Amino acid sequence: MNTGDARQPGSPAQASDQAQARIVEKPWGHERIWAATDRYAGKVLVIEAGRRLSFQYHLRKEESILVVSGRLRLHLEDAAGTVRIEELGPGEARHVPVGRRHRFEAIERTELFEVSSPELDDVVRVEDDFGREGTSAP
Repeated sequence: MNTGDARQPGSPAQASDQAQARIVEKPWGHERIWAATDRYAGKVLVIEAGRRLSFQYHLRKEESILVVSGRLRLHLEDAAGTVRIEELGPGEARHVPVGRRHRFEAIERTELFEVSSPELDDVVRVEDDFGREGTSAP
């Protein structure tokens, strides 16, 4: 018997908790935003081989990544302001603190999970291969 309890399968409260993933096409590949709440966001980024995201930083957004497949060059500024480059492969994860300049560059087609604070439009592009410096355009 369904009494409307959100813990019971098929209840109205459970149905409203379902989220629709959306795909955002990007010049370097695409991202599938599978969670976007007022407290966190979750995305899958697919970066095509030889492509890279903007060299960027965030004023409020904090993020962590996990490489699922492929090989990635992570350009990440350290606490002293030096940008370090390291290769990451499947199963490797990194944290990108607020304000740190960073870039993801696919050595081969790469899929990664990104979880972050919810400010998805918080991007300051320093350099961009696609002419988007200074914008938050997709």
